[in-house]
Amino acid sequence: AGISNPLDFSFAQHLDSIDSLSHLRGKFEYPLNRTLPDADFGLCEPNDESLYLCGNSLGLMPKATRRVVNEFMDRWAGEGVFGHFSEPSPWTKCDQDLSKSVARFVGADPVEIALMNGLTVNVHILLASFYNPTSTRHKILLESRAFPSDHYAIESQIKLKGFDPEESMLFVSPREGEDLIRTEDILRIIEEKGDSIAVVFLSGMQYYTGQLFEIEKITRAAQAKGSLVGWDLAHCYINVPLHLHDWNVDFACWCSYKYGSTGPGGLAGIFVHERYRDDNRDRMVGWWGHRMKTRFLMDNKIEFEDGAAGYRISNTPVMLVMPLIGFIQTLEGVELSELREKSIRLTGYLELLIEHFFSPSSSFRASNKISCESITPKDPNQRGCQLSLKFNIGIDHIYKELVKRGVAVDKRYPYIIRVAPIPMYNTFVDVRRFIDVLIEVVNVIDHQ
Repeated sequence: AGISNPLDFSFAQHLDSIDSLSHLRGKFEYPLNRTLPDADFGLCEPNDESLYLCGNSLGLMPKATRRVVNEFMDRWAGEGVFGHFSEPSPWTKCDQDLSKSVARFVGADPVEIALMNGLTVNVHILLASFYNPTSTRHKILLESRAFPSDHYAIESQIKLKGFDPEESMLFVSPREGEDLIRTEDILRIIEEKGDSIAVVFLSGMQYYTGQLFEIEKITRAAQAKGSLVGWDLAHCYINVPLHLHDWNVDFACWCSYKYGSTGPGGLAGIFVHERYRDDNRDRMVGWWGHRMKTRFLMDNKIEFEDGAAGYRISNTPVMLVMPLIGFIQTLEGVELSELREKSIRLTGYLELLIEHFFSPSSSFRASNKISCESITPKDPNQRGCQLSLKFNIGIDHIYKELVKRGVAVDKRYPYIIRVAPIPMYNTFVDVRRFIDVLIEVVNVIDHQ
């Protein structure tokens, strides 16, 4: 009976037993309660696995990464400067060796990919080149609650180009009383004000709500009005299907340390559509954007590498390439479509349990006082792994009690806890255990 009742623990165990990707969990270092800094061993067993549902903030470390990093350290120790050019995989081209793999992750051609810098640095580099305001077309369209770093970068690029952010930043917001931004409202602003919009720069997925925007539709509408379109794909990369080339996106960027599991501050990436590969547009230039064949002639006559690689500025941080290699090796033989299918099931299961035990309208609520509901879209095609749970009380107390019990989630003030089961290393039992811990926590707070 338990197998057919989704509320029973045995249902989660059954789903794990038929999961074709269950072997992937063993390829990641999965934290135990005793390794978490704030776990209370009066409330959780020190040697039990934690409930790590925070890969939307920082992904877990692939076991392969430790080996790959150590091999690099040994090579540096043994070869010194010769490692730049010695085979296999000379350091001077180790990033470009990975372009094919990363291109697969984002639906691009390798020439459209460059691996470089951190995300916000890349936002600046791309806007410096693609935001070319005029007196009549100088606005940048962004979300009203864009991630702060995007907001700051756009604001500063507008100032650097001699314009006033008060005049040139154009915001799209949710309607009053709503949490999500409607596609129709984005399209309406583009239609009404498109002639004054130089660049549309939105998050592919909104970090606070987990809403996945309709990238292709928005891109097409904005380009029809003469705007260029860029996307911050921080929460899309390795999370949802991307087809940047086919969607005709002008430019995009992402970080890799969330779903891409490359470690804090991991190497970011950019996409520049192939139609710009030879346009030699003005950009921020450094020697690593110079064509490899003539780079070391050092004659100070720039010849750009083809495509996105021509936007690189500095020598590749080889140490940051190694975790990307570790991650790519970990996913060898796994189709992104398989991850996506499991992700839809995992997050759907989480959503079902949240609605049953915590929805304000549920007659089975675990607490009379405390409730929550997901503000993330219900349609799986409009979201990824993450559910943003909005509580009816301040989240500090709930968050602290979860952490004491070995749960890793993250909070966004004032009322949101973000929960993200990652298909590479989370299980259906993880989701079920999280629900049980959350029930325990709200009951403890209820009786205080």
